[in-house]
Formats: sequence, C-alpha cells, structure tokens
Amino acid sequence: MKNRILVGILLSCIILSACTSSVPNKSLDLMRDIKKGNVTPVKIEDLKKEDLNRSRNITDFSLDLFRESFEMENILISPLSIASALTMTANGAKDNTLSQMEKVLHSDIKELNDYLMGYRIYLPSDEKYKVSLANAIWFRDDERLKVNEDFLQINKDYFDAGVYKAPFDESTMNDMNAWVKDKTDSMIEDILKEAPPKDAVMYLVNALSFDAEWENIYEETQVYDGEFITESGDKKATKFMRSSEYSYLENDLATGFIKPYSDNKYAFVALLPNKGVTMKDFVDSLNAKTLAELMEDEKDYTVNAVTPKFTVEYEALLNDPLKNMGMTDAFSDHDANFSGLGISSRGNIFIGRVIHKTKISVDEKGTKAGAVTAVEMKDEAAMEIEYREVVLDRPFFYMIIDTEEKLPLFMGSLMDID
Repeated sequence: MKNRILVGILLSCIILSACTSSVPNKSLDLMRDIKKGNVTPVKIEDLKKEDLNRSRNITDFSLDLFRESFEMENILISPLSIASALTMTANGAKDNTLSQMEKVLHSDIKELNDYLMGYRIYLPSDEKYKVSLANAIWFRDDERLKVNEDFLQINKDYFDAGVYKAPFDESTMNDMNAWVKDKTDSMIEDILKEAPPKDAVMYLVNALSFDAEWENIYEETQVYDGEFITESGDKKATKFMRSSEYSYLENDLATGFIKPYSDNKYAFVALLPNKGVTMKDFVDSLNAKTLAELMEDEKDYTVNAVTPKFTVEYEALLNDPLKNMGMTDAFSDHDANFSGLGISSRGNIFIGRVIHKTKISVDEKGTKAGAVTAVEMKDEAAMEIEYREVVLDRPFFYMIIDTEEKLPLFMGSLMDID
C-alpha cells in the first residue's frame, strides 16, 4: 500500500547504574529456551460482558498524560504504545512501585496483560488497513545482571515478546535498529543513535504498525489553499482538504466529526473547540467518559468538513508528567522496587527516563504516523437531516481510534502548522 499509518513504536530501555533485520545479527535468540505458556487469551467481547472496559482505562491514562504534557505547541502521543511499554515494565514491579503504576494506568496490571494480549489478537486487519503488533526484549550478556525468568515468561506469554541476549555494543544498536525498521515498514529508521551505554542492561521494545487508506480518498478538486490561524493570531498558509462526512460531534465546548478509514474499522476523530474556548480549557474538560459519550451521541448530519494537510513531529521526556500523575517510586533510586524484573550487583533498579517520540502526516490519501517511547531504568550506580460545517483552520484536538473498542491509537492537538 502507498499510504500507511504506523501507529506506534515502543521502546523501553532498562538501564542500570546509568541506564536488524527481523533476525538479529549478534544478538542471541533465546526463544528456544522460553516457550509460550498455556495462557488462554481473554476475548475482547468477554471483557465487555464483565463490564471491564480497559479501553476507557487507557483513554483516561492517556488524557491524564496529555494534560500533564500540554503546552502551547503541537502534541502527539500514542496511548497504546505508552501503555504497552509501561505494562511490560510493570510486570517486574512490586509493592508500592507496582501500586503507583497501576493507579496511573487506571488498571490492575494483570488485567491489562489480559486486555493487551486479547487486543493484539483481536486487531482488525485487511488489505487496506493492515495492523500488527510486535514486541521484543534485549538484555545485556553480563554476569552482573540476573534476569528473573518469570518476568521474561510473562512478557512472552502475554506480549509474545522475542527475547535476545546481546553484548550491548554497536552490533546490538544495529540489531535493534534493524528490528525496528523491519517491524515499522521502514517508517522509523532507528531507535538508537549510538551503542547502548555501559550501564544499560535491558531494552523492551513494542512496535505497532498501522497501514490504512481513507474510506473516501480526496480528489484534486477537494484540495485548496487557505490559512491556519494559531491561538496567538498568527496566520500560516497551508493546503486544506474538503469532504462530506456523516458523523457530527458536538457538546458545550466543541464541535467535530469522525472521518473513517477504509471499511470503517478505524477512524480519524477531530474536535474543534468553540471560539473563545482555549485548547487547554478544552483538554482539561476531557475524560474517557465524556469522550465516549460525545462519540456515542454522534449525529447523522452531513458535515462539510475541512481538514488541513499537516505533518507533526513530537518529542518529550515524560518523567515529570508521570511523576505528577503519582508514579514517583519508580523513578527513585531508593524507593523503586523492580525486584520482579531481576537484580543487579550494582544496586537498586529504577526508571531513569521515559522518552516519547512521534510523527504523523495527514494528506489526501491517508495518514502516516509513528511513535517511539523509551523507558530507561537505572540502579544506584446516514440520512441527511441537517448540514453542519466544521473547518479545522485553527487549533484542534484529534485522535486515531479503533471504531469498535474506541481505543485511541494516537491522540494529539494541532496548535500550529509549519
């Protein structure tokens, strides 16, 4: 396919005292030693019957993180990627460290394991919307690190993670970068710019690729020149795309629409704050319940929708937002408890950094997007009833969602256009 959405690449690097081709070159594949356990996948529909809506939990977590990260600039996060990375990491957490991570994620980690496993198996995929998830764990071939086999087993069972023992030199960087490039269909060229630092001992990587076309691709006559106006009043020349959509969204603070990708399994959701409502005020008003109610209350009006062509690249250190949300012990060299992950002869293991990088491009044919999250750990060393118009020519909030689960694969705010 020519148009693809690469929705998420997740890298968790577990680093101590400082924290490929699809078949790694010098990394030793331990898959022969770690067989998949007899874990029965939980079906998504069964979770709904039990009234366990994990997609809303992930959405609430995402909105909390979005608010904590919000600034007067373009923001783009991948909720599914970040939640997956933190869940894999949390499988090695215990006591208060685990409790805080569960509180921040709005869910029990065991239940998230079930949900994310079921979701990976459930993912709708077809010729025009190809979706896949891949996970891997690299750890240093060094006697100073003793990795808990149960930690590897649970991430193998629930995330189908490949497990590699590696020298953590330049060859490991090359192996990991080749794996990422392969699993993201070359959307992301590399994840490491240099060989792992001497105190790095483990990397957990999750790659999510999404390849889709619009249900109705824009024609040349639907594209025109216009101006995007920022909150500060700056005017930016850009290309706009006009279309008719049939899912209108509205509440007291915003209007918007849902634009489906092919076969309506995934969709682009746009919400434009009303004039006089700042993006910050609008974001502060959101939670999973209000978002769900807004989409469930969609109106079958014909929407004259105008969307800008745009590309956004975003990079942020998520340490402070996650700490502000209550995940403090995990970042403390004294208080963190990741004993379920393993032990280091050099001291206590804790998270050093959580790095998130994303990119999205929206044009006439579809959307391309990618995300990278790095968790670095250290030790002490329808019928046309009415017409509506939504013109996205000023800052707006948007998501790429799974239309069945209403799970946000991407969540962003476009504040400016370069």
